Amino acid sequence: MTGSDGAMKTRTKQVVMAVAGLLAALLVLGGIKGAQIAAMIKAGESFQPPPEAVTTAAVETARWGSSIVAIGSIQPVMGVMLTAEIPGTVREIRFESGQEVKEGDLLLRMDTSTERAELAAAQADATLAEAELGRTRSLLARDARSQADLDIAVAKAARARAAVRNVSSVISKKTIRAPFSGRLGIRKVDVGEFLQPGTQIVALDASNPAYVDFRVPQQALAEIQVGQKVTITGDTFGDRTWVGKVDSIDARIDPGTRNVLIRALVDNPNGQLRPGMFVDVKVTLPNLQDVLLIPETALLYAPYGDSVFLVRGGETDADGQGDLTVEQVFVRVGERRGDLRAIDSGLEAGQTIVSTGAFKLQNGSAIVVNNALAPKVSENPTPEDR
Repeated sequence: MTGSDGAMKTRTKQVVMAVAGLLAALLVLGGIKGAQIAAMIKAGESFQPPPEAVTTAAVETARWGSSIVAIGSIQPVMGVMLTAEIPGTVREIRFESGQEVKEGDLLLRMDTSTERAELAAAQADATLAEAELGRTRSLLARDARSQADLDIAVAKAARARAAVRNVSSVISKKTIRAPFSGRLGIRKVDVGEFLQPGTQIVALDASNPAYVDFRVPQQALAEIQVGQKVTITGDTFGDRTWVGKVDSIDARIDPGTRNVLIRALVDNPNGQLRPGMFVDVKVTLPNLQDVLLIPETALLYAPYGDSVFLVRGGETDADGQGDLTVEQVFVRVGERRGDLRAIDSGLEAGQTIVSTGAFKLQNGSAIVVNNALAPKVSENPTPEDR
């Protein structure tokens, strides 16, 4: 009994020592691992990413003539859709689609055989009525006819002349001529086709000069006046521009949008501005304003606001090295001209901003400046044609 108790105590002691040794090993391993993790955290906190290479530019001031920008639509000075006024069958077409025509040019003739026969009969009746009127006047002078007979003869002659004019008018309406000089559209009828009143034949537009209709907010009425310069551009013709002037201002303001319709007149000698074409319109205002300018490439556009990166820090050496960081600031942008963008608020003259490379920065990022790579900016850029 005593020997068994001693053996059990010995085994218990051995188990306790083994557990204690295992716990000690675990504590040592945990301490080593904890030290490693602490070292990694400390290294991460002290890590500084290498500075990003950027170019910079100063916020400059300039005097720009203010302008109003809008979207316009080209309208012909005179434009009409030629249609049939009376029914008839097309017998002759004297024009081609897209042709330039002069005022009075014959375009289309309908069948007038019936009307010409009626005209001959009406002219014969008119001749007879005129002869009868002459005889009645001669007999009245000799008291062989009464005044009532003369009145009847005068009325018959007048009716006969009116009948001739009526048939002649029908024949004229079946002969379609250009009401003014311009360019024809696409032909919509064919020879032999029977035309009902109102049937479209062809469009005719006079587009030199051309009207440009656009709308501006009612607040702009205080600045826009008849005669002001208007510049027209469009995606269709690249950098091509047209210069005109404000021709008229609508007397009414749209109550739904509070916009007013403005009409400009633009020379269009080659007819490139076609009716219905959308164009960009810029109305140059006479007053000059002081504006802050930055390169367009410095701006970061985002739904929550546009921003730039200000350069913060001390002086840099010849290699652009120094203790420089950046700060993101939000700005309100204004008009764009060429490579430059006006800034309405958010910056001050003389501040230095990141002009290229801003997309890879965040608040507090370290930078190194290399303006040797800075692109040239201009209000009126002229890229090389390669």
